[in-house]
Amino acid sequence: MNNNNMTDYCSSIIEHTYKIAGDLELQVTLTSNPYEIPLDSLFAMAARINKKRSFLFVSKVLGKHIPVNPYSSLLSGASLGLLLQQALKGTMPQQLIPQAIHGIIDPSQAEAAYKEIMSYRLSLPNSVAFIGFAETATAIGHAVYETFGQGGSYIHTTREVIEGSESIINFSEEHSHAVAHYCYAKDAQMLADPEIVVLVDDEITTGKTSLNIIRDMQGKFPKKTYYILALLDWRTSEDQQQFLKLERELGISIHVLSLVKGEVKVTGSSESLTPQVPVLPNPDQKGSIHFTFLGHLFVHAHYVSQHPYLQHSGRFGLTPEESEQASHSISQAAKQLKLTRMGKKTLCVGTGEFMYIPMRIAAEMGDGVFYQSTTRSPIHTIDTEDYAVKVGYPYSSPEDPEVTHYLYNVPVGMYDDLYLFMEREADPASMQPLLQILQTRGLKQIHIVILSPQTVEWKENAVWKTGELNQ
Repeated sequence: MNNNNMTDYCSSIIEHTYKIAGDLELQVTLTSNPYEIPLDSLFAMAARINKKRSFLFVSKVLGKHIPVNPYSSLLSGASLGLLLQQALKGTMPQQLIPQAIHGIIDPSQAEAAYKEIMSYRLSLPNSVAFIGFAETATAIGHAVYETFGQGGSYIHTTREVIEGSESIINFSEEHSHAVAHYCYAKDAQMLADPEIVVLVDDEITTGKTSLNIIRDMQGKFPKKTYYILALLDWRTSEDQQQFLKLERELGISIHVLSLVKGEVKVTGSSESLTPQVPVLPNPDQKGSIHFTFLGHLFVHAHYVSQHPYLQHSGRFGLTPEESEQASHSISQAAKQLKLTRMGKKTLCVGTGEFMYIPMRIAAEMGDGVFYQSTTRSPIHTIDTEDYAVKVGYPYSSPEDPEVTHYLYNVPVGMYDDLYLFMEREADPASMQPLLQILQTRGLKQIHIVILSPQTVEWKENAVWKTGELNQ
């Protein structure tokens, strides 16, 4: 896939050509890489099943489509927090940024670098509202916010419609498979009061999503200053002109910070590819499945739904005091789950937008633990060496059967244990499509970890049977 034809046609500009699949090809013109991060430390390429945008930068640090050391993902968010602190001229030890970059490049150093950053608990020089973009940036947005001890609040957008609740921000992600975004803050003052808004995304391609939310926010919670943080920034000069245009129109300033900056040019199309129909192998009859409810450890938003969301996930807004409470719950959960591991290699899986809390739990479960999440994003799966998404299976979401989710890059026999984290309890029968996938992965055991109160009976220690849940 990656021809990696690199041509230094200017001392500061480098071209990379990625042959993704079929006739789909992407040329990346790198214009800024101040920390000299190798691109293959940050992403690989895949083809979307999406007529609006044919390619996908598959992050190697997000913990979404590719399993990662959970500290790598937490560190990527903390690194963006350091860039923000530097831009705001806040105080911090100067060695933190190079340590963070080293940890991103070398995942074995990620834990030490992350813990070093977090030991300082940086203070913001201004009051800031942090907003993470669903689906992929809910965790790194949360990690950016957690880099700071005081002076901020955090909320992430969502694609879920929460009945009986009013969204206070509404905007579109025009290229996405799921366009509409909502924001359900339990207290609108956390967006109204701060002087600065910081938007966090994993990648900026055109920047239209950021412009859409800024325009909506400015009509409701006007600010003078916005920052946009992203791991990758691929805006063209024309795209950047749209930012300048909106600044002049609204009388605001918008600052974009990223680890890597450049432009992309696409040739060919993913429409020439035929989506593969995944065929599940025969299920493993040896593994066991366990259902673990940890709702007693966490605070829930009972006012929202019959099956409550977590209060401190970031979906409804989060303050530093609430973050401390959530961290205590996370450590308790990790301690309990760590005792149930059977093997040396474990995969923890978040579900959809529910990424940060499972990621934090995974980070505290010991050595040999990897983390990733399910996603709504439909991607072509191609089992070739350099392609980023080799295997994947669709299933109906247990929490909303009308929504299709995907689990990617979990090959047979890779892990001993798998822990699937669900924010809310679902009907046990609705778990069957996902369990049918998991029971073919050659696992010794799987834990369904539900972080809400138990209201229905779940069969513990069930032997996996094809097409049967309650055995």
